[in-house]
Amino acid sequence: MQPSPIAAAVQAYAAMQPALRRATGEYVDLVTGLLDDAGINYLSVTGRTKSVASFADKATRTPDGSAAYDDPLEEITDQIGVRVITYVHSDVAAVADLLAGEFTILDDRDLGAENARQGRWGYSSRHVLLTPDADDPEDPDDSAAYSGLRGLRASVQIRTVLQHAWAEFEHDIRYKGTIPDEHATDLDRRFTLAAGLLELADREFSKIRDRIRTSVVDERSPADDEDPRIDAKELATFLAGIFPDAEWSRADHYGWISGLLLELGIVSLDELQGLLSTIDRAAINERMGYKYPPGVVRRLDDVLLAVFGARYVGLHGNAHRTGLLADRLEKIRP
Repeated sequence: MQPSPIAAAVQAYAAMQPALRRATGEYVDLVTGLLDDAGINYLSVTGRTKSVASFADKATRTPDGSAAYDDPLEEITDQIGVRVITYVHSDVAAVADLLAGEFTILDDRDLGAENARQGRWGYSSRHVLLTPDADDPEDPDDSAAYSGLRGLRASVQIRTVLQHAWAEFEHDIRYKGTIPDEHATDLDRRFTLAAGLLELADREFSKIRDRIRTSVVDERSPADDEDPRIDAKELATFLAGIFPDAEWSRADHYGWISGLLLELGIVSLDELQGLLSTIDRAAINERMGYKYPPGVVRRLDDVLLAVFGARYVGLHGNAHRTGLLADRLEKIRP
């Protein structure tokens, strides 16, 4: 006896899943690398491959008495899932813009905006369905980076840490069991209230970050004889003043680029200030033509690349990205 179409789809998915798990890891690494290179601030990038049981449950749904999916393997698009958690809402848009510049976007839904247009509070998350662009014969490095992902879609959720907290708690509560009818309305009201409060908190965090970024005070700590690098916190404050229109970067990236400055022999903010005062930073910014709001570390990274060229590409701390920097150097040079 031949299996039903749904059963056949589940069997096919079970056979595909090991390859999908590998592809999920590749997508996570690729998205993480893109965010790090762009200097966008984020909390985490994680991935999950849809389980066979979850695929089967979704494929067999009959919400109106008929099958929800005629072709589950094609229509269930969240087989590979990636989740990016940011700190503030403006970074959600920055991540989405970055992905749009690197992938073919098949669908892009801002569920928080959809709720707002309908006058509702609730689940807020940006859902982007994407797949790698077609092979570019003029960019073999790019083609190689995406080689294992051709033809595979990924569903990327982008949300702030507060939006994530609400979604995870709501999911955990609702899937613990059936909510009695007499409590359902009250719980819905409370979830709605919590969603509204978290949106207000998101807005306040954004205002706090903007206020700090535009009113930083340059207070320098005594030099540390044990560590000649520029202090990461002091560098963060300094760069916020140098690039006031740029976004903050991940905390660990300030320490990383401080190490690159050390390799270049720059061990004080005065030396760095002297270097930056001789550079047309606006021209570099224009040549790069950023499609997303770059972080301050990325802006400094591009300045150092423009000034030191091949020497900067060859630094020990850049060994993991020499090809990427070489390509960027060609773009930066007039």
